[in-house]
Amino acid sequence: MNKKYLKIAISLLSGFYFIHYASYAKNINNWNWIDNINLIFHEAGHTIFFFLGEFIQVLAGSAFQIFIPCVFAIYFFFWRKEYFSGSIIFFWIGQNILNVAVYMGDAIKQQLPLLGGDSVIHDWNYLLSSTGLLKYTDTLSAITFDIGFLTIITASVLCVYLSFETRESQV
Repeated sequence: MNKKYLKIAISLLSGFYFIHYASYAKNINNWNWIDNINLIFHEAGHTIFFFLGEFIQVLAGSAFQIFIPCVFAIYFFFWRKEYFSGSIIFFWIGQNILNVAVYMGDAIKQQLPLLGGDSVIHDWNYLLSSTGLLKYTDTLSAITFDIGFLTIITASVLCVYLSFETRESQV
């Protein structure tokens, strides 16, 4: 199979998968295989930044969850100059932003199951309460969700566009 057609197929399948993911991401009963990977990075953020105080430690979970795929995108774009591969990572970034938006949106109702059960702090309830922004939960969550969805759309367009580019024209 021609490499260009393979890239187009990967672009379309990835776009379909992540747009489909976005369509049901707000349903707290849905858990996807990629959420398991994101959860590892989320929890690692809490662990790695524990020494910076409670607020930063709590914030670091969601921040690290988004930061890790950004590191991969930077690696592919700037070190490897593999723009198509880097653009594929944008799907993962967008999906993580959606994931954070759903967690943020749960700050008031606190219905999402958390690791550690009912005895643990709900990150976004704590963060938004601490900053006096809890009353804006729905707005902040919606904005964050829209940013994640736009990131996925951007990844889709970028992937399809880069599918037609040759290696020489990408450098």
